[in-house]
Amino acid sequence: MFRFGISGIPLSSKGRMLRDAIEDTYQMGLNALEIPFFKVNVQEMDAIEDVGLYPREVIPTNKDESKIIVDILRVDEKGDYRSIGINHKIEENDIVRVLQWNLARSYGELRDLGKVAKELDLLLTVHSPNYMDLTSNDDFTSKCLDYLLWSSLIAKELDAKMVVTNLGLYGNFDPPKAMKRITDNVKKIKDRLKRQGIEMSIGFETSGKRQVAGSIEEVIDISNKIENVFPIINFPKLVARTGGMINSAEDFNKIIEKVLKFYPEHIYMQFAGLEYSPENVMRLAPIKKGDLRFEYLAEAILEHEYNSTIISVSPLLEHDAQYMRVMLERLIEKKLEKKD
Repeated sequence: MFRFGISGIPLSSKGRMLRDAIEDTYQMGLNALEIPFFKVNVQEMDAIEDVGLYPREVIPTNKDESKIIVDILRVDEKGDYRSIGINHKIEENDIVRVLQWNLARSYGELRDLGKVAKELDLLLTVHSPNYMDLTSNDDFTSKCLDYLLWSSLIAKELDAKMVVTNLGLYGNFDPPKAMKRITDNVKKIKDRLKRQGIEMSIGFETSGKRQVAGSIEEVIDISNKIENVFPIINFPKLVARTGGMINSAEDFNKIIEKVLKFYPEHIYMQFAGLEYSPENVMRLAPIKKGDLRFEYLAEAILEHEYNSTIISVSPLLEHDAQYMRVMLERLIEKKLEKKD
């Protein structure tokens, strides 16, 4: 089974809602979508009109309103408001934290879209905001942990496969100490999810910059230490980080073999072209213009019969996802012709 998809909203989508992205991705002949959980904000407001409802039951009263409630704040015995999650009915005097997101407006809408995607055989994942800091343990780290929680809430309602994210900067720490802090924080967010009855896989991408945590060894290490955490190979970032190049199907296979034990059934990968900018900095590029050749990855996948999902992170997004699909199909045809 081979799936090809994109990370983000299709560039050619006329509508900008999640329903448009799902339907357009399917119409393009693609069968995977990494949904961007970007441009998000949370507002605290009184919950008077939603008293007696569970957060997942709340629907917006007008089409421009968002009612994705990600937390209830309730007064405790000391008179302080504290978080109690979303598995409780809303009571008078509660304060709710409402997610402002431009792609969907209610849990009901998310559940409906998840059913649509399933009917279309479209595999969904959710990508947290790109800029993450799981190291510093400051206010921004706390917000990043919230992003992971909220991304997971969205992913659960969509029946998505996993939340995809980055590890963030090493900050003022050497890599081993930074990874220790990151690992501790990921365990915290997994505990928070467990308390809300949510079991969601989290995938960590390889990083393209050496000051950012996310070497292939680091994403493998954290996946070894925490259950239901997965290393995700972003091939262009992997090459940019190491400064080397992947020049054969065997080179690709050696990398895939490093993460194979985490994916006994279906490997999840990201791909784009890669080229040097005039400033001699590696950057993502359309596959046809880049130095990283997809045909080698396709050969490795076919030779070893890896069930794979390949997500385009190219500037040409859906065009390159379709291009990769066609290239793989042509290789399959050639192999069948040789057998005949």
